[in-house]
Amino acid sequence: MCLDNNTAIDEKSTEEVLIDKQRNGKVKPWREKKISTIGYYELLHLLEFKKASRVRDCGSLLEFNANAEGQKKLAKAYFCKSPLCAMCNWRRAMKHSSQTRKIVAEVVKRKPKAKWLFLTLSVRNAIDGETLDKSLRDMTEGFRRLMGYKKVKQNLIGFMRATEVTVNEKDGTYNQHMHVLVCVESTYFKNTENYISNSGWRHLWQKAMKLNYLPVVHVQTVKPKNKKKSDLHSAIDEVAKYPVKDTDYLTDDPEHNLMVVKDLEQGLYRKRRIAYGGLLKELHKELNLDNPEDGNLVQTGDEEEDIGETAYSIVAKWNWERENYFTKKPKQDKKGEE
Repeated sequence: MCLDNNTAIDEKSTEEVLIDKQRNGKVKPWREKKISTIGYYELLHLLEFKKASRVRDCGSLLEFNANAEGQKKLAKAYFCKSPLCAMCNWRRAMKHSSQTRKIVAEVVKRKPKAKWLFLTLSVRNAIDGETLDKSLRDMTEGFRRLMGYKKVKQNLIGFMRATEVTVNEKDGTYNQHMHVLVCVESTYFKNTENYISNSGWRHLWQKAMKLNYLPVVHVQTVKPKNKKKSDLHSAIDEVAKYPVKDTDYLTDDPEHNLMVVKDLEQGLYRKRRIAYGGLLKELHKELNLDNPEDGNLVQTGDEEEDIGETAYSIVAKWNWERENYFTKKPKQDKKGEE
């Protein structure tokens, strides 16, 4: 039996193991993400969350369109959209990155002299789900105040912010912080009346959050061009990464995992983790882009998924016993029939 480069045969079956490759040859991590999602489901099940069954079914059945060369593009799938789901966060990050690149490209066209900043805003770690919940709500409100201050607003063109939560391995606390891509007028660097130093950002963030201590803040100038990967694209990738890494709660300690998932579920419940403002918000609407958190996770907008004309479709189903995806016999399109 002759196979193309996108398929492989499992030794115990005549079915084909799903291998979905990017154009650069890198295999997409469908299996790894599904296994992580199953681990997440098992924790939700033990914690008796109602959405456990929804998470269990996430990405269990995938339908792809394929071209004559066997390159695949996801056409249909069910995604649970839970904030801790590894499968959904992978898709979400691709979509978020793609959308932000489109928006930033349009901003550069309209505002060629604009400058970019990469801002990280932190507060003291949360100790449990309740304090995480309150802290994230306070940070959203504090960020709104920060962007409204005259010193910030006078040069502000727009922004894109994303919230990330990490788990401290030493003490088990939660570090909640915001990554913000900020677009400013070139006058921002003109003089002290316009420029805000790292120390200045710290004090403004302290004021916005009404804190009795100086929080950790980091700001850096982002350069639009580089020989290899532009600093601007690197900043976009940083902003678009997963809100919570599955490695933070899928450890070798079951009790720890249960506690972390319970806390994170409480803290992230009904939180908006991605937001645009100013010109970037206007362009998000103008470009007719959907919500990267709750929108369509089948089409991520990733240019690498453009495979051209569809020749046939492939259905891949998750096999729980063998822990992998297996494809059914390809269904030929009329255009693909010989």
